[in-house]
Parts: sequence; C-alpha cells; structure tokens
Amino acid sequence: MRAPAEDDSDLDWLLFDQSGVITYRQALIFLSPAAVRHRVASGRWRRVCTGVFLAGPAASPFDQHVWVAVLASGPGAILAGLAAARTAGLRGRWRRDAIDVLVPATRKAPELLRRLPLDLPAVKVRRTSALPDADRQRGRPDRTTMPRAVVDAAQWAPDDDEARTVVVSACQQRLVRPAEILAVTDRMPRARRRGLVVATATDAAGGAGSLAEVDLVRLCRRHRLPTPDLQRKRADATGRTRYLDAYWGQFHLHAEVDGSHHTEPAQWEADMRRQNDIWIAGDRILRSRQRWSEAARPRSPLSSAAP
Repeated sequence: MRAPAEDDSDLDWLLFDQSGVITYRQALIFLSPAAVRHRVASGRWRRVCTGVFLAGPAASPFDQHVWVAVLASGPGAILAGLAAARTAGLRGRWRRDAIDVLVPATRKAPELLRRLPLDLPAVKVRRTSALPDADRQRGRPDRTTMPRAVVDAAQWAPDDDEARTVVVSACQQRLVRPAEILAVTDRMPRARRRGLVVATATDAAGGAGSLAEVDLVRLCRRHRLPTPDLQRKRADATGRTRYLDAYWGQFHLHAEVDGSHHTEPAQWEADMRRQNDIWIAGDRILRSRQRWSEAARPRSPLSSAAP
C-alpha cells in the first residue's frame, strides 16, 4: 500500500495506518453519514460486517484480516496468539489460521464476528482478566508482546508438535529470548501446555534451534543417554564457520537431524562435503531424517500472506 503524501487528508493517513480498514465511528470523524453510504453504494468501500469497512488496499491480505478482527472486536481488543506473533515477524507454515483477539473479561464476545464473510479467516475472541501491562505492546494494531504471543499461540495450537514449533521458531528467529517466555509462564501458572512450553523454552536456551533438535534432546533424556552439546561451532576445511546439530565430545560423535530441504541436490552435496570433513578430522557422524516434513504439513490459507 502506497504511503500518503504529506498533503493528503487525515482520512488517507488513517486508512494507511489501518491497512485500509475503518470503522463507521472512525469514518464519521471525517465524513457525513450520507458520504459513507455513498462510498459503500458506489463500491469504493466494502462492508465487512456491521460497523467495519474495507476502504483501501493493504500490503497483504493478512494485514487487513488482523485489522478487521481487532476493530470488529470493539474497544480494548488487542491481537493475540499466533496472529500477534506473525504480525511481529514470526515466519513459518501453520495449520491454525484463526485470528485470536483478547478482550477484557468484563466484555462479551461481539455477536457481529459470527457473521464475517466466508473469504476471511475465523476470529476467536477470548476474554481474559490476566493481561498485565508487561504483556501489552503498542503497534499496528495493538497486540500482546512477542513472549506472551508465543505462550498463547502454544496453548491454543491444535497439537503439541505445533505448540513446540511455535516456541522453537520464535527463539531460533531471534524474535524472543527463552528467558522472556519463561517469565510469561511464571505469570500464567494455569496456562494450557505450560509444562511443555517451559521444557521447550529451556531446551531452546540450551541451544536447540529446531523442533528436531528438541526431539533429539528429549529422546536422549528418555533413554538415559548423555545429552549432547547443541549447535556446536567448528571451522570446515575452507575455514568457514559451521554449526553441527549435536555433538558428544567424549565420543567424538556428531549427529545431524535433516529436514526435508536436505533432500535437495545442492544441499545434499554440501552435506556430504561437510560429512567428509568431519570423518577426515577423526570424528564420526550420524544422520537422521526429521520425523515429519515441513513440506508435508498442511499449509495455512494465510501462510502466503505472512508479513
């Protein structure tokens, strides 16, 4: 969406800030009721639901979806969960495409959200009395902080695997520190999957950079095997710094857990060269395939619009 010029109207700037979404009350600040009706009747604006309009383009459909969800939820509503994390930059493919919004516990979920058009994702309005200022963040739109968004996304995920993936991905992408996630869980003793989130964040703090590495550490603990050092740094034959998934120094043994991209020819050749370097240096390496493939996971309808 093109940024307005300096001499454009305040209405243009508001639409830019809100990705082309506006409420009826906001529109009346700049236009008469008749002017609003004319824009809708002429097709310039589209009524999404009662009191909310699409009045312009946006950088992505996802941007408009989250603004519709927050504005339609009324005063005090803020973006939460996976949608809040994605707005803050979290990348990935996710099976859950509903947009979560938090409202104060004293409010009821607005009836109008049950009548959203079929081309918009579902909106889940959740009431809460546990939202301290430390978990709020000003933004476009207002949302929970990344640590709170990750914890909420994990507890609302469709299964444990996706919950752990959210936690690991946020840490691996340097969007949040494990300690910040643990601080949120301390404030939310009754959060769903709290133990799983704590364990996953703790593993991420120990160096796990993917769900596969978290699974490897859990497997070692379950069978009482030594826990490896994760993301071991080493220099290859050309002097470039490389990171290996897991390393047991006392055994001179490396383990690599390969995702689906490792089957691509260029990546496979690079893996073999790196493996040869390790063997020549006197160590040994074990390779394992990830137990699920990113490419095989169902793709969210919103994934192509990720910010």
